[in-house]
Amino acid sequence: MNDEIFRKLVEEALEEIPKEFKERIENVTVVVEEWPSRAQLMTLGKRNQTGMILGLYQGIPHIRRRSYGIGGAIPDKITIFRQPILLISGSSQDVKKNVKETVVHEIGHHFGLSDEQIYKALR
Repeated sequence: MNDEIFRKLVEEALEEIPKEFKERIENVTVVVEEWPSRAQLMTLGKRNQTGMILGLYQGIPHIRRRSYGIGGAIPDKITIFRQPILLISGSSQDVKKNVKETVVHEIGHHFGLSDEQIYKALR
């Protein structure tokens, strides 16, 4: 699957986020990269034993922000990794499903949810 189609799937996944969550997403940039960098893998430390990640949230979770907001803070960043998703997906439908789950997963981290809470919500 080419980069343009993959990016469109990421955009569609973002559009499908329920309105009540979408309205509360602020100061977040979503980007697509081919592979995670060594630095990105290092931020996960021992939590990532396989070296394979599909997405990464970097920022200040919503629940940790003070009531005065984020001021001049740099945007939080959600990175979706194209090649790992393609690698685990057997078909274009699998790619679409994995992109959507990864986007939702990383948005969950933006709201301060743990991996366990996100997995429960996705099931």
